[in-house]
Amino acid sequence: MRRLRRIALVIGALLALVIAGYPLAGWIGSSIPHGEQTAQPPQPDDSIEILVETNGTHTGIVVPVVSPAKDWRTVFPSAAMPDAYGRVPTHLSIGWGEREVFLHVATWADLRPATALRIATVGGDALMRVSNYVRPMAGPNHRPVRISSAQYARLVSAIERPLPTLSAGQSRKILSGTYADDAYYEASGTYSLANNCNSWVGETLAEAGLPMGAWTPFAGGVMKWIPERQLPER
Repeated sequence: MRRLRRIALVIGALLALVIAGYPLAGWIGSSIPHGEQTAQPPQPDDSIEILVETNGTHTGIVVPVVSPAKDWRTVFPSAAMPDAYGRVPTHLSIGWGEREVFLHVATWADLRPATALRIATVGGDALMRVSNYVRPMAGPNHRPVRISSAQYARLVSAIERPLPTLSAGQSRKILSGTYADDAYYEASGTYSLANNCNSWVGETLAEAGLPMGAWTPFAGGVMKWIPERQLPER
């Protein structure tokens, strides 16, 4: 019994050490440049505007529903669904995260200790979250970025990679989760402290050629690479 207690204390101490060092590691990792660090802005006639959003804890990538390069209605059935006011979505917010959290944890108060411990130690299955927007406004938490059509093609490829391949004529199943206005879809990958929703956003943006940190487990680590749009002086 004494030996088991000692082992439990050692494991607890190691977990505490990992948790204590996690914020520092995240700050360092997000400060190391990653991606192509594109210097030249895209030409206006060969560009698409996306947005990178945050609520302070999580980040997401906002893309137009339809553009010359991609029609997301062919990927996500929910992208064609009007809202309660009959408005057809113009943009989608796309994120990747932990399955149980997306489906059952609406607030931090709903997060069970057992779920948090499982995610911290062995991780969990993933899902894709898709939210419909109607003409989202730019702001501190919704920062627009204009990228070239070639960069957008790479972004599309990176976003679609976790989605299972469908047979001809098959439609992707919409899962219901914690928020009625969001749609959730099956996705591959394992969610963990090292590979979470924010690091997925950072890696996806870096793959498209945007300047980004090497490892971005926190929302601030993503957003510090996305400049706010300066409003014209009055």
